[in-house]
Amino acid sequence: MKTTSVIVLLVLALLAGCSAPSSESGRNKEQRATGDLAQGERHPLVDGEAASQLQPPPAPAGPIVGGSGTMKTTGLVKRAAVSEAMPIGKPAWNRESYNAIQENGFINAARDPLSTFSIDVDTASYTNVRRFIQGGHLPPVGAVRIEEMINYFTYAYPRPIGKAPFALGAEVGPSPFHRDYLLARIGLAAKDLAKEHLPPSNLVFLIDVSGSMQDGNKLPLLKQALPLVVRQLGARDRVALVVYAGADSVVLPPTPGDRQQEILAALDQLQAGGSTHASSGIRTAYELARKSFIKGGNNRVILASDGDFNVGVTSRDELTRLIEEERKDGIYLTVLGLGMGNYHDDTMEVLADKGNGNYAYIDSLLEAKKVLVKEMSGTLFALANDVKIQVEFNPARVGAYRLIGYENRALADEDFRDDTKDAGEVGVGHRVTALYELIPAGHASIPQLDPLKYQRNAAAPAHSGEWMTVKLRFKPQGEPHSTQMHLAVGETTTKPSTDFRFASAVAGYGMLLTRSEHLGEFTWQRCLELARSGRGADEEGYRAEFFRLVEASELLAKQQAPELDDNKKPLPPPTIR
Repeated sequence: MKTTSVIVLLVLALLAGCSAPSSESGRNKEQRATGDLAQGERHPLVDGEAASQLQPPPAPAGPIVGGSGTMKTTGLVKRAAVSEAMPIGKPAWNRESYNAIQENGFINAARDPLSTFSIDVDTASYTNVRRFIQGGHLPPVGAVRIEEMINYFTYAYPRPIGKAPFALGAEVGPSPFHRDYLLARIGLAAKDLAKEHLPPSNLVFLIDVSGSMQDGNKLPLLKQALPLVVRQLGARDRVALVVYAGADSVVLPPTPGDRQQEILAALDQLQAGGSTHASSGIRTAYELARKSFIKGGNNRVILASDGDFNVGVTSRDELTRLIEEERKDGIYLTVLGLGMGNYHDDTMEVLADKGNGNYAYIDSLLEAKKVLVKEMSGTLFALANDVKIQVEFNPARVGAYRLIGYENRALADEDFRDDTKDAGEVGVGHRVTALYELIPAGHASIPQLDPLKYQRNAAAPAHSGEWMTVKLRFKPQGEPHSTQMHLAVGETTTKPSTDFRFASAVAGYGMLLTRSEHLGEFTWQRCLELARSGRGADEEGYRAEFFRLVEASELLAKQQAPELDDNKKPLPPPTIR
């Protein structure tokens, strides 16, 4: 009897020990229940199975654990990639990661009249945000890059004249965010070239075929999308195909573009499986591009992946150095992001930025058609390199200014004339938009400065009517030295154009999603009004889609983020430095 009692006690003790989690496993279980994860930390495993191996449901999860990054910025308010807790019940397979963003703040024009930044023609953020909203969830804050959302849409800007590669335009009107402020819209239009005048292409497709790419919205979607590009090519063009998983391999050596059946057959045989050795594939792709380099042509690597690199060089710093080294040979990089649940936007964005390239997110075959067919010349053919904008504000008229978006594109003022400093690339036919909110000089919100002994505090009388001068600097394709053009902006309108209203609606939408401290009086209803009045001709229907996206976002905000409710009191006046 005693022996039996002892055995029973031992069994109970063992059972208790098995059920008691270690401090680490207990912490993980608590995180799964509350979402209390440190910024940049990945979601824990579930039942011992790797999160990346689980099949995601058709809609993405809610707030995502974000990455972190250090960026130069002029802002004051930090927007963490995602510091919000993951709601109870959200699946742990979701391991998406995004960079943190430091929102630009207002800058006193008397103290610092220059604003300098690199051009950005990426559009990935808008498509990614749309994917979240259509899946029934607000996007993580780090996914919202306002300049990419604005530049997803096209606007009517003055066209370049003669041999000039660019034309500049500007419009100043009332700000939709603060009653007494102004909004300045700066527009850049690149020259269009007919298809027959485009240079021949040397394209190397670099395709991620690792196990994480097996979902229908990744490799299968890509196999539908890339033939859209191939069918645009001809005998002068060259196409190669490199794939990587645990290792890389050349599936198709450089092949003339008119041998389309051979190229399409190589794409069709791709299957997903294995780990992700991206750095090895990157080196092989650039090596192939160098071997088939076309002098004076469009030499480009097209990387398609979900960004989940887990073998070889995996840190973003090391990947950045690798890409910067490879770009020296005049080979551009286009990055196509795919998938959800395991998507690494932070990695994909930095690769495009450092590889003299552009970045798009493909969530459907229609989006693939937009990026790779309708906008093929801008996506794949660079017109100018290291394109920078510097705006000099007139302190006699502008008391303070704030650049909306472009937080991770800020440059030192000294970098504007420095041809060794890398900046963005602009493709054939591209349109680029930048918005500044302006506080007029003498406004009560601007703190008074002591008179400066060694500086002039007012503009020369000849220029006293100007708000600003916009300067554009760029290297024409194939040229080592930059050239410059400028535009003085003096007029103000009380009836902004259709494009002005729509661009301000998109900017405000991004600010609503991130709960910007600079929203002022802007509301969801005001956003819808501007989107409706700014719709214009809208031949492709993209602006109408945006209107529906705002409507859906407002409903989701009321359900998932009460702090975004319009009934909240207006935010206090922003700090001006």
